[in-house]
Amino acid sequence: MYAALWRILPGPLWVRLLTLVILVAVVVGALMTWVFPVVDGIVNPQDVTVSG
Repeated sequence: MYAALWRILPGPLWVRLLTLVILVAVVVGALMTWVFPVVDGIVNPQDVTVSG
C-alpha cells in the first residue's frame, strides 16, 4: 500500500516528502479534532474503579 501511495505522488523526492508531511499533518489534525473526542465520549476512562 505504501509503495502504491509513493508511486501516485507527483514530482521529485522533495515534493513527495513535503506532500507526505502535509498529508500526515492533515490526518493527525482530523483525528485530534473529530475522531478522538467522539471516542473519548464513548470510552470514558474516568469511570474506572480501583479497589485497594
